[in-house]
Amino acid sequence: MDYKKAGAASTTITRDSQKIDAPSGNLYESVVIIAKRSNQISVEMKQELSRKLEEFATVSDNLEEVFENREQIEISRYYEKLPKPVLIATQEFLDGKVYFRHSGEEAKQ
Repeated sequence: MDYKKAGAASTTITRDSQKIDAPSGNLYESVVIIAKRSNQISVEMKQELSRKLEEFATVSDNLEEVFENREQIEISRYYEKLPKPVLIATQEFLDGKVYFRHSGEEAKQ
């Protein structure tokens, strides 16, 4: 997924708590939903970064042969400039792109 196009701000901004609690009906549930989605995004981003940096990994054990690879630095800088996972998750939640359900209500029915 291209997180640059997620539409999330790259800096923190003040959010209206009423907009955050509207989808779930409870502010704390909304925060938990956003936190769980943020963890998912973080894991996806880390795996994607690891896959891209694996291409540049060397098998040599000699510490003297450490060198800087320009492409590797550019990839790392790209991921550093991306919005933080919690900002992406919050934007997705407010846009209605996050699916959530209450498992306790399903058990009662």
